[in-house]
Amino acid sequence: MSRLISDKNIYYTLRFASAMCFIGHGAFGIITKQIWCNYFAVVGIGHDMSYTLMPYVGMMDILFGLSLLIYPMRAVAGWLVVWGIITASMRPLSGEPFAEFIERAGNFGAPFVLLLMQGGFKIPLKKWFSRMDDNVNLDAATLKNVLNYLKLFAFLLLLGHGWLNFIQKQGLINQYRALGFNDPGKTALIVGIFEVLAALSVLIRPFANILLVFIIWKITSELFYPKYEIFEWVERGGSYGILLSLWFAVKRSPTGFLSWPFKKSTGLQTN
Repeated sequence: MSRLISDKNIYYTLRFASAMCFIGHGAFGIITKQIWCNYFAVVGIGHDMSYTLMPYVGMMDILFGLSLLIYPMRAVAGWLVVWGIITASMRPLSGEPFAEFIERAGNFGAPFVLLLMQGGFKIPLKKWFSRMDDNVNLDAATLKNVLNYLKLFAFLLLLGHGWLNFIQKQGLINQYRALGFNDPGKTALIVGIFEVLAALSVLIRPFANILLVFIIWKITSELFYPKYEIFEWVERGGSYGILLSLWFAVKRSPTGFLSWPFKKSTGLQTN
């Protein structure tokens, strides 16, 4: 794969994935998702005021998401990093398992890595409000940084979802029951084991062909929410984006994480 094409694939994947996070999350604000009241309550906002604020929060998220598609600024991606961490943190702060936070690592991970590709965080203030450079060309040091962070975020989001299966999150149990599994608890255990092993394999040594399996798995498995399926799927764009970008980065990396079971010594080229 051409180096420049590969770099652009990573960039556009992360940019589109970040927009999906904003737009999907914003949609829940527009439709006033009831559970958001729990998160507003963490900062002392009551039930009625929560429902008043939700559509405004939702509209802002959607506008930011669209701006990443039309005129991507570093400041918007930076805000998504902060906003993604805040909204993910509200879940354990409101009494939900900590796994809910790390399962959403893609939400803040995708814009974080996107910013790494755009010069990092130590740039002049003016550049934060200028348009991102679509013509990305990663040097060896930046590529290594991007690859390591993609591995970390991919590990966290797979581990978090596997953890939620282990503790048999009710929403997941409902999904498996709706899909016709006779023993949804056992199904959750099997899925949890698979996802934790997937997380470890991604962190230790991500092979390109195996990554494709995880990408297909994640994109497909997120389609089966019993309610608001499309919005749930779109909001998790960061998860797909992180895994797909990692696949591009692995193919691009000169260190040669080749498609399993081939070894670097075969002389196959990744670029």
